[in-house]
Amino acid sequence: MKAIELLETSPVIAAVKDEKGLKKCFESECQVVFVLFGSICNIGGIVDQIKAQGKTAIVHVDLIAGLNAKEVAVDFVKQNTRADGIISTKPLLVKRALELGLFGIQRTFIIDSMAMNTTKKQIDTFHPDLVEIMPGVMPKVLKEIREYTDIPIIAGGLISDKKDIMAAFSAGADAISTTKEELWFA
Repeated sequence: MKAIELLETSPVIAAVKDEKGLKKCFESECQVVFVLFGSICNIGGIVDQIKAQGKTAIVHVDLIAGLNAKEVAVDFVKQNTRADGIISTKPLLVKRALELGLFGIQRTFIIDSMAMNTTKKQIDTFHPDLVEIMPGVMPKVLKEIREYTDIPIIAGGLISDKKDIMAAFSAGADAISTTKEELWFA
C-alpha cells in the first residue's frame, strides 16, 4: 500500500497516548493509529492489539521508553512488533524505516523560517513516505509545504475541533492526527 492510500482510508488518525485512548480508538472508524506511548517491554503487545482490530499501527519511536535515537531502534520495532511503520523527528530513523520496508513518517515542528528550511532539506534528502507538520493549525505553513512537495502531509498538534480539521484540509493536508478522542468520531 502506498502512503497516500493509507491516508485515504483514514483521513483522521487516532494518536493514542495511553491505554484508555488505545481502547477508545478501537471504537472509532480511524484505520490508522499512531502509538505515542509504551516501552520496549510492551510495544509488541500494544501493536498486536491494534493489528487484531484490523488497523494500521505506526509507532512513534522517539516516545517509546527504552529505545534510543539510533537506527537500531527501528530494527527493534521491525523485528519485535508487527508495526506497519514509524514516526520520528530524526531523519535517519525514518530513512532506516524505509530501508526495512516500513512506512517512514518524518515529524517536524515548524516554529520559524529556519525550521521551514530544515524541513524542506530533510524532505529532499530523505524522501519520507509522509510528513507530519506540527502544530497542525497553521494553514499558511501547511500550504507552503504542500506547494513544495507532493509527499503526503499530515497536520498534527493543537487540532481541537472540526474547524481546525477543515482548515488543515483546505490548506492541503492529506490527513490530520489528533489525540483529541472526540475528533476520532467526527
